[in-house]
Amino acid sequence: MIGRKDDPAFLYFPTNYRWSMGLLICLSAAPWTGVEIDEVNRVGRALENHVGDDAAWFEEWTRMGDKIAARGRDEERRGHRLTAASCFMRATRYYQTGERFIQPRSERSMAVYATSVKIFKDAAAIIRHPRIESVEVPYDGTSLPALLVHPEPSAAGSKPASCMVFFDGFDVTKELQYGYGVPDLAARGIGCLIVDGPGNGESVRFRNLPLIAETERYATAAYEYLAGRREFDPRRIGVMALSLGGYYAPRAAALEPRFACCVAWGAQWDYHAIWAKRLDELASGKVLSLSVPPEHLQWVLGVSSQAAALKKLEAFRLDGIVQKMRCPFLLLHGAGDEQIPLSLAEKCFAAVGSKEKTFKVFEREEGGFHHCQVDNVTIAVHYMWDWIEDVLKPGA
Repeated sequence: MIGRKDDPAFLYFPTNYRWSMGLLICLSAAPWTGVEIDEVNRVGRALENHVGDDAAWFEEWTRMGDKIAARGRDEERRGHRLTAASCFMRATRYYQTGERFIQPRSERSMAVYATSVKIFKDAAAIIRHPRIESVEVPYDGTSLPALLVHPEPSAAGSKPASCMVFFDGFDVTKELQYGYGVPDLAARGIGCLIVDGPGNGESVRFRNLPLIAETERYATAAYEYLAGRREFDPRRIGVMALSLGGYYAPRAAALEPRFACCVAWGAQWDYHAIWAKRLDELASGKVLSLSVPPEHLQWVLGVSSQAAALKKLEAFRLDGIVQKMRCPFLLLHGAGDEQIPLSLAEKCFAAVGSKEKTFKVFEREEGGFHHCQVDNVTIAVHYMWDWIEDVLKPGA
């Protein structure tokens, strides 16, 4: 559990970037989902002699998820509903932390994922602060599963509130994203619609909706869903996303002008170029800093070969798109991001056409140095929520 030389981040498995990031994704939700460091450490210790074995990773996280979910069911039967909800929140994160590396997905991994979604809903039915509503966003003849986290009424007041649409990245989910500070956004009187878009979460696992380049299609659907609800102000609906979502959100805001603001939590520029280079390097035997196994790419795109994946990725480019953006824009990036170089973040920010735009780079000593501030999520959340609160306040 000693980090790499000169890196102050908590890197539990210093020889394995992916496993370290996976554990941090779980642990960093502690302030908002009650994830317990002792439980995380017990999983980590059980895995110390199995680093890189994704089957062992899945089994140990699932075992902890089962243990905590069972405790929650016991407390629920005793009438201790809030304790049960806390257990269900933690178990959801343990299950989804374990499942994220499984390629190809198995019948068992899909069942574990379905369990995680179910117990999150069970927790949401109990929790009142914030109020979490499971909703369906009409889209292209079907619908997208989403979590609508309602703004705290005492902070939002009696008038229609502002709201952010929050999309996933390459490999996260709406349940994981809830644990990235969304309750704090609700406490400021701002709602949040967390959506499993095509290629993510339930949409790719259970609804046969692969990742598409045209993010404005489902972003417009999400905007119109919120605009149609009386509790939200259509003039104060923004869009944000993280990691690969640094492609989703800027494209959506550039091509759907009704969004009031845009936040890219991590930059993208040319995702085809990123993966063309990665696949070449992987073929040469190089070990890369990836958040999930490389086979994840073909799975989310719904294709059976690397060549087909690269063909689909040809449309995942922001040049010529972000120049059209006009709403206020915020870009966050870690100076030490090992997945997406800072130089690409600088290129994207320079191209964005918005007059009001902010670029925040987190440096080594302040924290948030790594990809999407996985080493210090709180510092990123505070920065984003302050910015959103200022931009979306009435009369802004």
